[in-house]
Amino acid sequence: MGRRRRITVAGSVAQRPGNGGHTWVFLQYLLGLRRLGYDVLFVDRIEPEMCVDRAGNASAVESSWNVEYFRDVMARYNLADAYALFYDGGRNVIGRARHEVIAHVSESDLLLNVMGFFDDAEILSRAKLKAFLDIDPGFGQMWKALGLHDLFVGHDAYITIGENIGNPDCEIPTVGINWITTPQPVVLEQWPVVREHNGAFTGIATWRGPFGPVEYNGKTFGLRVHEFRKFATLPTMVDHADFEIALDIHSAETKDLALLKDNEWRLGDPKIVAADPDGYRNYIRHSMAELMIAKNMYVATRGGWFSDRSICYLASGKPVLAQDTGLAELYATGTGLVTFSTLPEAAAGAETIANDYATHAAAARTIAEEHFDSDKVLPKLLKNLGVPA
Repeated sequence: MGRRRRITVAGSVAQRPGNGGHTWVFLQYLLGLRRLGYDVLFVDRIEPEMCVDRAGNASAVESSWNVEYFRDVMARYNLADAYALFYDGGRNVIGRARHEVIAHVSESDLLLNVMGFFDDAEILSRAKLKAFLDIDPGFGQMWKALGLHDLFVGHDAYITIGENIGNPDCEIPTVGINWITTPQPVVLEQWPVVREHNGAFTGIATWRGPFGPVEYNGKTFGLRVHEFRKFATLPTMVDHADFEIALDIHSAETKDLALLKDNEWRLGDPKIVAADPDGYRNYIRHSMAELMIAKNMYVATRGGWFSDRSICYLASGKPVLAQDTGLAELYATGTGLVTFSTLPEAAAGAETIANDYATHAAAARTIAEEHFDSDKVLPKLLKNLGVPA
């Protein structure tokens, strides 16, 4: 038997220790590609100034929480021999040796560079096909169009989860790129159905995030905070369910914290409930359903963005009440996946799910199986890239 075909995935797990949801973005691709029979390698990078201990204090790289978390995740998901974490500008590496990485990349049919984060010029130069995977559609395209920053330079193919890009009613500029669109994958065997639940619509979110609003074509495209405030009173309008959000919000946001608490939101800490991939998965699996309120960028552009987290809810048999980002143009909605644009629509959708929960829960898993199963999504994506099966 010949050697298995190889694929390299590049991303950023070590930079965000304690963020189980962010970690799952990369695990879905690594585990999904491995299920298809590929020999996968994950490459990451970190610099000393990024490294901290568990208390948040500066730490040497090899003894840092970043590296401890990274190694634990790789070992837990049977990837202990399938990673390389570069630091000091690529001069040092944890995991596979540099020459082994170069050999693997040289023999790979694809290097999938998530958000273009991996930037080692020598290693990238060995790739037969370098594909940029855009998981934050709108920001990078507008930055490039405005001449602020070009995330995309140096790649051979371009993929986005903004599935409506190029359509007349989508306001994300294509910036002259021929985009390959794809939904995000979920490895279904990792997300079995759980029927028990805590009676709450839940969510895990960042209030603001690392990027500021973008001014483009006379409009301001903002953040999640700008959308969430519109729906702050939702829990007071729904009789048959509670609402809980594990929210990364700074304690200085006193007015917004008071707004949420005054309107009966239960607030959790994502650093506790989703501190690793297992905790993140357990939080989702024991929820009743998800309330997905998107960044204003995704809503206003109508780009068809759909959260990787929402897909995990669906796979677990948990209905999703999702703010519409152009989803109705892509998927059947109304059962299992219920969309809304206004506050009254959100309240009605929550009541609809709560009052016929079993039907919506069954439909949720079916949607995941039909549209987001990694065994379907990844082969189609590879075919569109021209990667041999």
